[in-house]
Amino acid sequence: MSEMECIDYGRSYVCTTGPANAPRFWVESRCRIMDEQNDTHLDFCQCGSCKSENTFAKKDLFQAVNYDFLPVFGEDESYVIFRRHASFDAYYAEFGDAGSALWEGWGSPSFELLAAEPIQLLDTNEIIIKATMKALPIIGQTEIWNSKTLMRAIIEYPVKTMNINEERRVYQVDTGPVLLPDLECRYERPVESLRLAFVAFNVPHFADFVVEQPTPVIVDGKEVCKVYHYSGIQTTDAVNTLWAIGEM
Repeated sequence: MSEMECIDYGRSYVCTTGPANAPRFWVESRCRIMDEQNDTHLDFCQCGSCKSENTFAKKDLFQAVNYDFLPVFGEDESYVIFRRHASFDAYYAEFGDAGSALWEGWGSPSFELLAAEPIQLLDTNEIIIKATMKALPIIGQTEIWNSKTLMRAIIEYPVKTMNINEERRVYQVDTGPVLLPDLECRYERPVESLRLAFVAFNVPHFADFVVEQPTPVIVDGKEVCKVYHYSGIQTTDAVNTLWAIGEM
């Protein structure tokens, strides 16, 4: 397992400095993409969703044709904004780089990521269950890799939903959205490898993901429309690690 210091997801933000609008975005998950061939890495922060709005208007603050707005920002000032409309829209993912019109309006991003402390490794089912029952914040890291492309990634997230059975001494994480990079090929811009997914696991050595993708809606055996939905299920070898913030 590669090392990446956990951040405190209750107090970590991506901030901007634009003169007209300087939005602050809460960090919802983080992904480190590692290029083992060149010994480099790049971090991306996925921020919480908001809705399309008429910012600072005197009335009608939400746009009439509304959509979810979920931004992802890279340390290199690359970004992707996922816009999820009620029905399928080809304008789902907008990619950009440093110097784009987005940063001209908002100003360069500042990553205000506070370390999680005190933090304790949860390395047995019993201690995972104990931390859950004590209502401690839990952070997960899922490391995945591709031996052909020599690409590796650590996906980090707060565990929002944890299932436990004290008698059977079992647990299951189910949380998201998180950033899931496509490691099957090498992207010229790493930001273009990112997708939104939910992650589930109940052992340290594999993880299941369900990826947001175009999904047909079938009624009486016929496709009536297409929407973006979490429907692409994937299973992969992984190293899953959990930590708790606070004293046990």
